[in-house]
Amino acid sequence: MILYKTLLNCRGRLLDLSTPQVMGIINVTPDSFYDGGKLKTDAELLAAAGKMLEEGAAILDTGGMSSRPGSQEISESTELMRVIPAIESIHKNFPESIISVDTWRGKVAEEAVQAGASMVNDISGGRFDKNLLSVISKLKVPYVLMHMQGTPLTMQFNPVYNESGLDDGGVVKEVFDFLKEKILKLNELGMYDIIVDPGFGFGKTVEHNFGLLNHLDVFKIFGLPMLAGLSRKSMICNVLKVNPHNALNGTTAINAIALMKGAKLLRVHDVKEARETIQLIEKMKDY
Repeated sequence: MILYKTLLNCRGRLLDLSTPQVMGIINVTPDSFYDGGKLKTDAELLAAAGKMLEEGAAILDTGGMSSRPGSQEISESTELMRVIPAIESIHKNFPESIISVDTWRGKVAEEAVQAGASMVNDISGGRFDKNLLSVISKLKVPYVLMHMQGTPLTMQFNPVYNESGLDDGGVVKEVFDFLKEKILKLNELGMYDIIVDPGFGFGKTVEHNFGLLNHLDVFKIFGLPMLAGLSRKSMICNVLKVNPHNALNGTTAINAIALMKGAKLLRVHDVKEARETIQLIEKMKDY
C-alpha cells in the first residue's frame, strides 16, 4: 500500500492536497505563449489575482520569465525586476494567499520568498542553477520538481526518448528515472515537501505527451502529490487544430483525464473551469 503525502508546509500555512487543488498562473512576462503582456499594471495584476482566488485557486504561481518553446533566457536582473514587485503586491493585498514563484534561479527564489512567496516551481529540476536546491533546502518551502528535456530554447527541436516497450515513445521510463533520482537527492538535502511534475510540453512531442498522460498513474508510486500543467498547451491545440485562445474546452477534457490518473494539482490559466472539473471528478468517488 502506497502512503501519499498530502500536507505541505508553506511557511506556516498547511496546503492540503488530499483533495485536488488549482494553481492559477500569473505571468508578468511580455512573451508567454497565451497570456504574455496581459498584466501591464499593478491594478491589472491584483484584479487577476483576486479573481483567481475568488474562483478557488489554492496557489498563485507567479513567473517573470517565459518558458514557452523557443523562448530566450533573460537576465537575472530583468527577472527580479518583473517578479519581485508582483509578489510583494499580491502578498500585501492578499496576505493569506499561497504564492509560488516560477523560477529556476536560486537568487530569484530567495528574494521571492522574502517578498512573500512560500513555494518554488522549478522547470529545470535543479539543472540550470547549481545553487537552487541548496537555497530551497535552507528556505524550507515546498518545491515543484519538473522534468524537461533540453532548455526552453531547444526543447522542441525533435525530442527523442529511448524505447521502453510501452506505447509512450519511451518517455515514461525516462521521466520516471529522472524524478526518482532527483527525489533521492532532495531527500538527502532534507527536502520532503515535494510536488512532482512530469513536464507536459517540455521536450515532448504530441505523442510523448499523450503517452505520458495515459501512464500518469505510474508516478503515484513516489507517494508525492503530482502536478499536471496542461492548460491550453500545444498537445491540445495540435490535435484539435485550434490556437491557445480556443483551447479551453480541450484543456478541461485533458485535465479531467489527469485527475482520474491521480493528479492532485492542476496548473491553469482558467481557475473556475478547473475547480468545476475537480468537483465533478470528486463527485464520482461517491458512487
